[in-house]
Amino acid sequence: MTKLTAKGRAIREMFDEIAPRYDLLNRLLSFGVDRRWRRIAVSQLAIPQQGRVLDVATGTGDVALEIARQTAPSVRIVGADFTQGMLVRGREKVVASCHRGRIEMVNAPCEALPHPDAIFDGVTIAFGIRNVVDRQAGLREMARVLKPGGRVVVLEFATPRNRLFRPVYLCYFHYLLPRLGGLLSRRSAYQYLPESVQEFPDRQTFLRMMSDAGLTALRHIDLTGGIAVVYIGEKPH
Repeated sequence: MTKLTAKGRAIREMFDEIAPRYDLLNRLLSFGVDRRWRRIAVSQLAIPQQGRVLDVATGTGDVALEIARQTAPSVRIVGADFTQGMLVRGREKVVASCHRGRIEMVNAPCEALPHPDAIFDGVTIAFGIRNVVDRQAGLREMARVLKPGGRVVVLEFATPRNRLFRPVYLCYFHYLLPRLGGLLSRRSAYQYLPESVQEFPDRQTFLRMMSDAGLTALRHIDLTGGIAVVYIGEKPH
C-alpha cells in the first residue's frame, strides 16, 4: 500500500473507530434515504454480462452488494478500501449474503489502486471521494482502471441550493447531526462530516476535475433536494 499522509492516516483511524456502528448511524441519520441514493447511483452503470465492477472506498460493502443486486450473476465485483475496520464489517456482510461468490474485498487507497489498466466495466465511489486526500489522483486512478466506454459513478454529499430548504438542512447537518452521532459513536467523526462537505468542490468544479482525469459525457443528478449528488462520466473509446 502507498504511504499515507498524516491527514490520510487520521481519516483511516477515524473510520476504523466508527466502523462498528457505521451502518446503524447511516440509516438513522439519513432517515434511511441513503439506501435509495445508492440504488440510483448504481443504476447509472451499464455493466455487460461477464463484466467487472470496482467499488472504491467500499466501506462496509453497501454499494458492492447493491451492484450485485442490480447486475447479472456473471458480473464480478471488487470492493476496495484503505480502512481495515470497514473491510472487516464489509466482508462479514458479503459472506452473509447470497452474493458472496461474486464480491472480493481488497485493502487499497483510491490514489494507488492495485489493478491493471482498463480492466473494469464500471467504477463507483459513494461518500468516499470527499475523504480522498489527493482527489485528482484518485479520479485519475479510477479512469485508468476503467475500460473505454465504461462509466465512473460518484455519489457524494452536497449543499442544497434551494433557498428555503438550505437553512433548515444546514441547521440539522451542522448542529443536530454531530450531537446525534456523538450519542452512539465518535462525535468528532460527525463533526468532520459537515466540515468535509462544506470544503468539497461545488458541482461544476467537481465535473471539471472529472474532465481533467480524462472522463467525458459528464453529467450530474441532484437527489433529495440537492443533499446528495450523483456524478457520471465515461472513458472515451
